[in-house]
Amino acid sequence: AFASAFLRQEPHLHLLINNAGVSAGGTTEDGYSLPFQVNHLGHFLLTQLLLERLQSCAPSRVVIVASRAHCAGRLRLDTLGRPPPGLLSTFQDYCDSKLANVLHARELATRLQGTEVTCYAVHPGFVNTELFRHAPLWLKPLFLPLVWLFFCDAAEGAQTSLHCATHDGLERFSGRYFADCRLQEPWPLARDDRLALALWEASERLVGLAGAGGSPSP
Repeated sequence: AFASAFLRQEPHLHLLINNAGVSAGGTTEDGYSLPFQVNHLGHFLLTQLLLERLQSCAPSRVVIVASRAHCAGRLRLDTLGRPPPGLLSTFQDYCDSKLANVLHARELATRLQGTEVTCYAVHPGFVNTELFRHAPLWLKPLFLPLVWLFFCDAAEGAQTSLHCATHDGLERFSGRYFADCRLQEPWPLARDDRLALALWEASERLVGLAGAGGSPSP
């Protein structure tokens, strides 16, 4: 609905920053895990629905807010979208979604080669926002003081996203991963081109995209 309204009302789009994120457990009304749907599938679908406009307004950029937590991600393509098993299911789910963010940027860049649309995955740092509002009550007295002492504030956490959105000369780094406003190498799984392609194709199926046109199937 948002994409349809935006495309009707706004003729220009040069920048898309995918920043939505949750760390809570549970499933959505679509039957997918909450973190995976919000943190990855929502970004994937929105980007696809707006991609034609981004291309027509090029040069343009897509920034996908990932996390260093991608290092603990493990994508199981046969059960993609379902909460992982185990006591740390919610944490693993979050990490999996962040690995998906980095791989999404990598495959999107591959598909956009030769265009003037570029994309970047970023680690914003450990930021004191409401991301952790769904943490278990028993964990909050232990965890929240650390957040207040050591995490950066939202303005500081936005710097790497803004760097990738606005800094000149980053086009040659499309598909790469940034942290602290610098190019960095992600975890080896996040550099796996075959996994990136498989995730893309699975994500298309999960969100109901009909072919390469970016239109949801009825």
